[in-house]
Amino acid sequence: MSASSHSAPIAIVGLGCRFPGADGPEAFWSLLREGRDATREVPPERWNAEAFHDPDPTKPGKTVTRRGGFLHAVDGFDERFFGVAPDEAARMDPQHRLLLEVAWEALEHGGIAPDDLAGSATGVFVGIASNDYERLVLGDRAAVDGWTAIGSSYSMAANRLSYFLDLQGPSFAVDAACASSLVAVHLARRSLAAGECDLALAGGVNVLLAPEWSIAFSQARMLSSDGRCKSFDASADGYGRGEGCGVVVLKRLDDAVRDGDPILAVVRGSAVNQDG
Repeated sequence: MSASSHSAPIAIVGLGCRFPGADGPEAFWSLLREGRDATREVPPERWNAEAFHDPDPTKPGKTVTRRGGFLHAVDGFDERFFGVAPDEAARMDPQHRLLLEVAWEALEHGGIAPDDLAGSATGVFVGIASNDYERLVLGDRAAVDGWTAIGSSYSMAANRLSYFLDLQGPSFAVDAACASSLVAVHLARRSLAAGECDLALAGGVNVLLAPEWSIAFSQARMLSSDGRCKSFDASADGYGRGEGCGVVVLKRLDDAVRDGDPILAVVRGSAVNQDG
């Protein structure tokens, strides 16, 4: 690798996603192009939307909205494919499971055989800021076992992916609230430019499993009553919570051109400051 500055351009050579109403990049593009609304009422398997709803934002223990952006299923996982024991899989945060699946899909999208990355200087940078699953499993102390901490900690979300693929680059989680994924991409870009890794998986994951944070955000007057974001609109009254997972595969632009990789976009620079 030739000497690179922190401003070296970075290519996006693959991507994967699982969002409400879209199980992949092409489906997500169609959803955006068609302007479809992917929000819906809180699924009953998450929590009882009616029991926790009240249009009065001052009502304790209640939230002003019954809606959000929800995936249709977050409980499925092929543990045998990913080499995870059944007991361990049962203790894994769905965010960990989604991250494994979507990262694999992102590599395939870029024409990169995941098995070929073993021992490589590939980094993993994960934006993650929600701990609903951890709070749920810790609520039953009698059920806490050796897999509980590994299955719910932020750091393990990234490290599990590095371990599964035998990646040798940097591997860590980033909690910067709503900016977590963007900060993860920023750190991945800098790591690539500095030569700390030659390929990077960067992205974020979020799953909504319990009502407490929605109640807190509603009490802070942050949530939209209809569960939808209406940015730059006069009717904007807060934001809508959502879940999903997105991963991009990043590579130095010169290396991507040299290797004939598909170049979906180029990141010319990034920066981080307080408040995003």
